[in-house]
Amino acid sequence: MNLQTNRILLRPWRESDAETLFKYASDTEVGPRAGWPPHKSVEESMNIIRTVFSVDTMWAVEWKETGEAIGCVGYLPASASNLKIADDQCEVGYWIARPYWGKGICTEALQLVVDYCFHEKGFSVLWGDYFPENPASGRVMEKCGFVDTGEEVLCPNLEVGADRPVKVMKLEKK
Repeated sequence: MNLQTNRILLRPWRESDAETLFKYASDTEVGPRAGWPPHKSVEESMNIIRTVFSVDTMWAVEWKETGEAIGCVGYLPASASNLKIADDQCEVGYWIARPYWGKGICTEALQLVVDYCFHEKGFSVLWGDYFPENPASGRVMEKCGFVDTGEEVLCPNLEVGADRPVKVMKLEKK
C-alpha cells in the first residue's frame, strides 16, 4: 500500500533502492541515532532491504522530486516491539537521510503512518521512543500528537544503544 503527501510517497522498498540506501545509511550520524550501525556496503543495504524492510509494516520514504528513497518509516506490532505493549497497540519508528533533516519530512511520513495505524489497522495506542541525545526525533512525535510518558527504558534488542535508555512517547486514538 502506498501513502503520500505532495512531497513524499511511502512505498515498499525495492532492491533497486540498495545503492541509495547505502549512500544515506552509511552516514555515521544517522543509524546510531535510531539504534542501528551505519551500513558498510551496498550488499549490506541490499540484505537489509530483503530482510528487515521486506515486511508490509515498513515503507521507503521516497522524495517525489527525485524518486529517491531518503528514509524509512513504519510500525512494529506488539510481538516485535522494543516495548512491552498490548496486542492492539504498535510501536512506530523512522529515520531520514541527513540532507533532508529539518524539513518536516519525518513528521509528514509519521503522520501518514499514524493515520494508517489508527484508521486502517485499528490500533488503539501507538508508542514511540527516542534517545534523549536525539531530541529532534522526540519533536517529530510531539508534532504528530504523541505525549511524553515520563518513562525511560532500555531496548536490549537494539544493535546500537541497547545500554542507553530511551524516552517513551505515547499516542492514544481519539
